Amino acid sequence: MGTTASGKSALAIDVAEIQGDVEIVSVDSMAVYREMDIATAKPTAAQRRRVPHHLIDILDPADECTVSLFQSMALHAMAALEDQGRIPLLVGGTGLYHRSIIDRLEIPGQYPEVRRSLEQRSVDNLKGLYEELANKDPLAASRIEPSNARRVVRALEVIEGSGRLFSSYGPGLRRYGETSVCQIGLRHDSSFVEAAIEARVLGWLDEGLLDEAAGLRGRAGGMSRTASQAIGYREMFEHLDGALSLDEAVAATIRRTRNLARRQRSWFARDPRVLWFDDPESARAGLMDALEAVAVSRTTGAVGD
Repeated sequence: MGTTASGKSALAIDVAEIQGDVEIVSVDSMAVYREMDIATAKPTAAQRRRVPHHLIDILDPADECTVSLFQSMALHAMAALEDQGRIPLLVGGTGLYHRSIIDRLEIPGQYPEVRRSLEQRSVDNLKGLYEELANKDPLAASRIEPSNARRVVRALEVIEGSGRLFSSYGPGLRRYGETSVCQIGLRHDSSFVEAAIEARVLGWLDEGLLDEAAGLRGRAGGMSRTASQAIGYREMFEHLDGALSLDEAVAATIRRTRNLARRQRSWFARDPRVLWFDDPESARAGLMDALEAVAVSRTTGAVGD
């Protein structure tokens, strides 16, 4: 794991190919979509021939991808690989998706009509909604900032839709229990990542991002709310709609990707279970050691550290 443009995917592919009994399970909220290839930085066809990948190109852009759906697909893919004697290697930067798999989170259901009503109320009376949450589920309210409209609405949506307290679904994302999954993190200083992001975005244009976005914009099936917000595509859509010049769209893509990297860095840094490496070679050695330990534990029936 690590931020976007940190080099984690290329490193994982190299190590998985050397190891031989490893297949990659992509943990990326946008790589699941077909027809969205360039700005999702999917592994190339050549890379996928080197190492099998799972959970890439499995949804139509018109489909919504929820955490619960992704969790179900990922756990199914991992179980199938383990039945075949293969080692699943999770690779990606979508932090909540990682947590849903690693910690087997119990994901509350979705209640769109309830959510829409609450969202409308939150525009004029977020304070009142938070007070309502504090009365119905004090523990959940204590874990949520009163100004965080999205989370306040989500908690009340679940309470009203499911009939259960939001806090009953688990201790919250800021608590980290024991896990059998070894987490390897690759990190760089922010200046390295920001430069890599700019180079990546400019490279997307050379690869044909604008044409790919235009094709998506005109597709008969339309695009889901989730897919249409993907960084890179969202900005190109704004350009195609006349809201931004191409230069402005590129600048917005770079800025939003850098903001994403900051959020990813903060999310992953909170998890005390991640083993961090500051250079690719050390991360490569750490990942190989971890995969070899898994292979040995399967052979001997012992679980290593």
